[in-house]
Amino acid sequence: MFRFLSIPVFLIASLSDGSHAAEWPSWRGPNGNGVANGSGYATEWSADSNITWKHAITGIGASTPAVTNGRIFYTSTHNGKNLVTCIGMDGKQIWQHNFGKSLEGKQGKDGTGANPSPLTDGERVFVYFKSGDFGCFNLAGDLVWQTNVFDRFAEVTTETLWWDLGTSPVFTSNAIVITMMHTGPSYLAAFNPADGELLWKHDRKTDAPREAAQSYTTPVVTTNPDGKEVIVVTGADYVTCHDASDGAELWRVGSLNPEHNEYFRSISSSVATDGIVIAPYARGGTLTAIKMGGTGNVTDSHVLWTNKGTSADVPTPTVANARVFVLRDVKNDRGTIDCLDLKTGKTIWSGQLEKHRMTFRASPILADGKLYVTRQDGAVFVIDAMADEFKVISKNEIGGEHTVATPVFVDGKILLRTQEHIYLIAE
Repeated sequence: MFRFLSIPVFLIASLSDGSHAAEWPSWRGPNGNGVANGSGYATEWSADSNITWKHAITGIGASTPAVTNGRIFYTSTHNGKNLVTCIGMDGKQIWQHNFGKSLEGKQGKDGTGANPSPLTDGERVFVYFKSGDFGCFNLAGDLVWQTNVFDRFAEVTTETLWWDLGTSPVFTSNAIVITMMHTGPSYLAAFNPADGELLWKHDRKTDAPREAAQSYTTPVVTTNPDGKEVIVVTGADYVTCHDASDGAELWRVGSLNPEHNEYFRSISSSVATDGIVIAPYARGGTLTAIKMGGTGNVTDSHVLWTNKGTSADVPTPTVANARVFVLRDVKNDRGTIDCLDLKTGKTIWSGQLEKHRMTFRASPILADGKLYVTRQDGAVFVIDAMADEFKVISKNEIGGEHTVATPVFVDGKILLRTQEHIYLIAE
C-alpha cells in the first residue's frame, strides 16, 4: 500500500485519536496532497460574515502557515530581518523572533524573502528563508538550532535563483529535507530534526539549459512499490526519485523538455497518490502521470499518460478519489479548472471561472468534498469536487487583499493568509 509521509512516523500514533483534523503540518496539509481532514468548513463568507478574527501580519511574506496544538506559525520579513511568529487560535500573538538577515523578494507582491512554508512535527516548528537561514524552534519559542545552507555548503556561496526561493522543507520518517535546483550545484540535503546535523547530501544532475535549470518546487515524500520510503523531486526538466535514507537516485523520467527550451523554469510541484506521480511542467504546457518504480531512466516504461490540454504553471494539482484537479493559470486559460481521471488523464469535467485581470498563485485545497480555489485578490471560489460536472457553489471576497498563500483547513476552520492579515473563517 502506498502512503504519504508528510507527518513523521513518530507522530502518527499520537494522531490516531482524530486530533489530526486540527493539524496542518506543512504547505500541502496533513496528507501531503492538498486534501484536508475534517468537515464543516464554511462555504460562504465576506468581510462582514463568518470572519471570527483577523490578525495583522508584521512584515511581508507568502508562506502558508503551519498549525499544531492550537498554535499557528507563519514567516515574514521586516526591517531587514527574517521573522517567525506564533499566534493562538484566538488570533493573538504568543511569540515572535528574528531569524537572520533577510534577502528580499524580486517579483513584486508574489515574491518575498519568506516564500517557503514552515513545517511542524507537533513538538517543534522548522523554518526556511530565501536568505538560506534554516532552523528550528520549540513550541514555546525557544531557538533549538539554526544554520545557513548557503554558508554551510561551500560550493553555493550565494542564492543564484533568477527569482525567489519557493521550495518548502518536507519530512521523511527521520529527517527534514530541502532541495536546491538552480544554475549551479543542485542537490537534496537531509538534516536531523533534533539538532540540525547534516545526515546526507546528494547532488542532482541534469542537462537542463539556462533558466530551465531553475526550480521552485517542493519535494514529495511517499513510498515506492517495494515499500521503500522515497523522495520525488520535479524540476530542471526531470522527475527524479531518491532513496529517503541517503538521497541516492533510484529512477528518473524525462526530459520533460525535449526541445531544450531555455526558459522552462518549474514552479508547480508534483503530487503523488496510489503509486502515481502527477507532474506539471513546461510552464503549464504538459501534465505527466508516472507509475512509480523501476530503476534508471523509466520514461519509456513508466509514463502512464501525458496531457497537453491542461496543466498549471504555479498552482500545484490536488488529487483525491482517483481524480486530479488542475487549476490553470496561464494566458487565456486563466481560471479554468479541469477534473481528470487519475488512471487515464481523460477529462471528467472542465469549467471556467469568471474572467479577471488577477490570476491564481495559491494551490487548490479539497476539503469535505469541495475544492477551494484562491485568486490573487483574495477571492475564494468553492467548487463541488465530487460532481460529474463543473459546479460553482460560491464566490467569497474579503476586500481585495493580495494573496499567494495556500489556505489552511483545521477542525472546521479556514485560515486565509493575505499580504496584510491572517483571517480565521468559520460558520
